[in-house]
Amino acid sequence: MGTPSSAADTRLTYDDLLLLPDDGKRHEIIDGEHYVTASPSLRHQDLVGRLYLSIGTWLAARPGSGRLFLAPLDVVLSYYDVVEPDLLFVAGDQTAILTKANVQGPPALVVEVLSPSTRRTDARVKRRLFERTGVREYWLLDPELDSVQVFRPDAGRLRRVDELSAEDGHRLSTPLLPGWALDLTEFFLPTI
Repeated sequence: MGTPSSAADTRLTYDDLLLLPDDGKRHEIIDGEHYVTASPSLRHQDLVGRLYLSIGTWLAARPGSGRLFLAPLDVVLSYYDVVEPDLLFVAGDQTAILTKANVQGPPALVVEVLSPSTRRTDARVKRRLFERTGVREYWLLDPELDSVQVFRPDAGRLRRVDELSAEDGHRLSTPLLPGWALDLTEFFLPTI
């Protein structure tokens, strides 16, 4: 990613992010602004783990389809935009964006699990970032409503194309993973 040319630019950069201490929190920069998120809840981690297991099992039987990753992993979208999605999928045609240290470009699929402290950032700020950087699909999992919002590009914008819920017995699927589907009724079952 290119470096800034303006000496007066005070936005944070990826270099600044690398200097932050490892304090167990998630540090991200979006348009040079620092965002900090506390450790996730047990429910959050359970849902991310279930989704990773489901998609990962599907991918294991389809070599070359792509790679799946969990946070923490830096996704460098620009010198001023570095995020750590809860889960991300890099499609088989995008493997050039994978480096030893991070992902250098927009993944095909980005997934965030909403929490009270991240809801606004995930739904608005990150969606706009993913929209302008070329993410192919964005999911917002809501553990309070047991629902998933699915966003896909349409006329240069990431638009909500579906809102699926466990209550209505919906199944989550995507053209990025042909043949994969997830029963939301089973997925959102509580464990504690």
